[in-house]
Amino acid sequence: MKNIIAGFFVLLTVGLMAWVASNGGAFNGGEAGKITEDINIKTTSPTKDNRPKEKSDREKESEALNALRDKAGNVGAFKVSDEYKSKCSSCHGVDGSGMQYGKKLMGPKLFGQSATVLYKKLDDFKAGRKENMIMKGLLIHLSQDDLKRLSEEIGEFPARKKVLEDSKK
Repeated sequence: MKNIIAGFFVLLTVGLMAWVASNGGAFNGGEAGKITEDINIKTTSPTKDNRPKEKSDREKESEALNALRDKAGNVGAFKVSDEYKSKCSSCHGVDGSGMQYGKKLMGPKLFGQSATVLYKKLDDFKAGRKENMIMKGLLIHLSQDDLKRLSEEIGEFPARKKVLEDSKK
């Protein structure tokens, strides 16, 4: 019985190989070969209009300084735990408002999300149901209690901000 099953899969594999070869597979020319030729034609003769604009050193420095100013502006915000600061704030901001470097989003906004939603997301990252290598690496050694504590802390951010604003009045 094993030989019959193995023979069937060998025949199936050989048949599929023959079918792909007869249809001019991607590496034998076919449509993919034409696409590659088109790409080569377009990239070998660039014009002034399709070259990306190179940023000057001054523009690059300005973007980096703006990102640091945004981050530094959050330092005077409400109190957060050292665990949040070390694991989350570099991407999500000290107050959970998210971080952006130029046009690139470093970490999405957490501020205003409920503790329940945040816990579910953290658990999904840790379990690998949501793919993000940075998040998985940060959460892999944390217990479920640690995840709950972090999510509850982040969920309290709007209330902490309100208390801080009320105390400044």
